[in-house]
Amino acid sequence: METIDAIILGIIQGLTEFLPVSSSGHLELGKAILGDHSIPEESLLFTVVLHFATALSTIVVFRKDIWEIISGLLQFKWNEESQFSVKIIISMLPAVFIGLFFEEQLEAFFGGNIRFVGFMLLITAALLYFADKAEDTGKKVSFGNALIVGVSQAIAMLPGISRSGATISTSVLLGVDKSKAARFSFLMVVPLIFGKIAKDLMSGELNFNGDNNFAMGAGFIAAFVAGLAACTWMIQLVRKSKLSYFAIYCLIVGLIAIVYGFVNP
Repeated sequence: METIDAIILGIIQGLTEFLPVSSSGHLELGKAILGDHSIPEESLLFTVVLHFATALSTIVVFRKDIWEIISGLLQFKWNEESQFSVKIIISMLPAVFIGLFFEEQLEAFFGGNIRFVGFMLLITAALLYFADKAEDTGKKVSFGNALIVGVSQAIAMLPGISRSGATISTSVLLGVDKSKAARFSFLMVVPLIFGKIAKDLMSGELNFNGDNNFAMGAGFIAAFVAGLAACTWMIQLVRKSKLSYFAIYCLIVGLIAIVYGFVNP
């Protein structure tokens, strides 16, 4: 793997993990543009490295929130922190179910089908457009909301459906305050990322080859730095109701991907 390719894919992962434009969809597009030669034999390991980088950037950005949640849990009371943690667990259930029982079927969508990615980006664009028109309410995420948002997160496992875009948009359309929706969206994915990393590590399928350590390290740093910037920026954009810009972006990229897919089947 070339170091420059690792950095490019790291930046793509870091930015698109938080910006509502679909990280998986853009990685598929990036791989198609860079060519198969840019994807290492240790592709699963590289994916784990990039996801760890973005999870770490989330922890850094929300370090105060995470500490408050941990401190509240250690009180062993049914307080706000405990309720929030239960909501996070509820939101994880649909994605965990899909990951455990439909992993092979899900992987079939990651075979370089650019047209499919394009159509899913159009769905993301529609979600972002309607969510951007909603008004701030001040409402928190309820237990019922958490399950519905969890379903949208599970659907967002498809390439082209933005996880952050789908979960934030779903929350906002359910009447949740935009800032609280963004906070819940970013925190709910951290346990899932670490769970997926643990599952991959225990699978025995990771190929630890020292030849690509430098490239993977460069990709990790690129994803971490890009993730820090994107996460911080995204929180501000949601508060200021700027999601429509990303809706336009997803619409344009989606249409280009569809045309490209038909021209280069």
